[in-house]
Amino acid sequence: MPLIEALRTARERSLDLIQVTEKVIPPVCKIGDYGKYLYRQKKKEKLAKPKGGELKGIRLTFRISEHDLETRAHQAEKFLKKGNKARIEMKLRGREKALQGFAKEKIKKFLEILEKSIPIKIEGELQRKPRGLTMIISKAYVKDEEINKKTF
Repeated sequence: MPLIEALRTARERSLDLIQVTEKVIPPVCKIGDYGKYLYRQKKKEKLAKPKGGELKGIRLTFRISEHDLETRAHQAEKFLKKGNKARIEMKLRGREKALQGFAKEKIKKFLEILEKSIPIKIEGELQRKPRGLTMIISKAYVKDEEINKKTF
């Protein structure tokens, strides 16, 4: 439809001529309310943004038992399945600070237990802080190709 005819039709209906895309020749336009069009575009952009999720905390202790490690791993699994990231913290007090190797082993054991149920990705490496050790993990997304290779 020629531009002049499209503008006349839009004015008759007391609407606007909205250019949808300019990448094609001739450009694609539609007749509608421009305010509503902008509102819908903003709404689409909001929905399209991926939500990063919250940062949830899992606190381990130096003398944590095997069963408690499994319980905390189950809780971390829930957080990761919801799309949140998890910060694993191990507070070290007094003489525990001298045995950081043992503390790192506990965290590795926790990650092994967690990895049995859900694939994880380490966002922030294990860091030594003044009060203990911390690291950040998130859910690892396996590509469809890798899934197909594993199933066949």
